[in-house]
Amino acid sequence: MSCPVCDSTPITFAVPAAYAEYVSADMSAASFCPRCLTLETAGSNPDTEPDFSRVCDAFPTRPDRAVPLAIALGLCSSLVTNRDAIESLLADVEAAGTDPLLAIDRLRRDPGVEPAIDLERRAHQLEQLAYHDD
Repeated sequence: MSCPVCDSTPITFAVPAAYAEYVSADMSAASFCPRCLTLETAGSNPDTEPDFSRVCDAFPTRPDRAVPLAIALGLCSSLVTNRDAIESLLADVEAAGTDPLLAIDRLRRDPGVEPAIDLERRAHQLEQLAYHDD
């Protein structure tokens, strides 16, 4: 299977029950493209040990950090619609020990990553969300 956007080989992983509400109802497994950072529904056979190191050095490799970050990045194509989900996912990444904004900043500077979204603009918007007081 290859990424429908850039034809790279995606990373497939099981979507934990805690994140099921943030993805399509039929997405028990997801594929995350290490090049364009898109998130798609995967078949029912996710990798048992997904290799998130394929994204770049800045991307977390532990699933408790990588999975919510991958889902959050996949939802960034519609920041307004997915604001609450993205905030919650990034909080989980941070609670697991990774600074999500720093990881995203490093992702956007990595020459091997060619995001399908305007990651520079999204990084700025995500920073505003993270430091916004309600």
